[in-house]
Amino acid sequence: MNNVLVFGFLMGKSPMELFVAGGPIMWPMLFLSLLAMTVVIERLIFIARERFSRKPHIVGKVLNLVSEGEFKAAANVGVDSSDMLGRVLGNCLKTDDEAKEDAFAEASSREISRYQQGLPVLDTAITAAPLLGLLGTVTGMMGSFGEITGDLGAPTAITGGIAEALVATAAGLLIAIMCLMPYNFINARIEDARRAIEESGSLLEIALAEAKKSPGERPGEKVALLQ
Repeated sequence: MNNVLVFGFLMGKSPMELFVAGGPIMWPMLFLSLLAMTVVIERLIFIARERFSRKPHIVGKVLNLVSEGEFKAAANVGVDSSDMLGRVLGNCLKTDDEAKEDAFAEASSREISRYQQGLPVLDTAITAAPLLGLLGTVTGMMGSFGEITGDLGAPTAITGGIAEALVATAAGLLIAIMCLMPYNFINARIEDARRAIEESGSLLEIALAEAKKSPGERPGEKVALLQ
């Protein structure tokens, strides 16, 4: 673990020595940190892929077709799109007027859930890692105090054992901090996606209102592309 390397440098010990000093609790912490790291890497790749798959001109085309009354064509363009917003609009337009609101909400929830995958793992790591570290420290201190035999060297042995036992707490805190930053970043991207979906829904309502007007009443301007 990176935290073991850092503490090993600060305390003049090898990473393996510190890992052993942290006690058996370091093994579940190692597993938790590797799992969280895997989720972070996968989520960052997902966010980058979603950013490159955005096609504002496709969304604009869908909205323009809707404003012209071409609902079936607009739905086909949206559903086949790689753009998240295009898929939401396309699935909404496939339904009847009475079910459009529910279809939009369902499609939006489905897209947002794709962004939220893996977040429970990071949330668990942020919460559990410090607790595991505290548990390792407590058990380590119990073992250190259990070594008191009454000789003069006991206090030194105890303080040294406590210092090593604190490695578990420090490791747990560092794991939580390292997970907290990408967790907040991913949540920010989820909020961005949610706002973009809400904006596309507002533009869809405008386009549907334009489609209900007679051709002579339409302003002739296309719906602005969603940026």
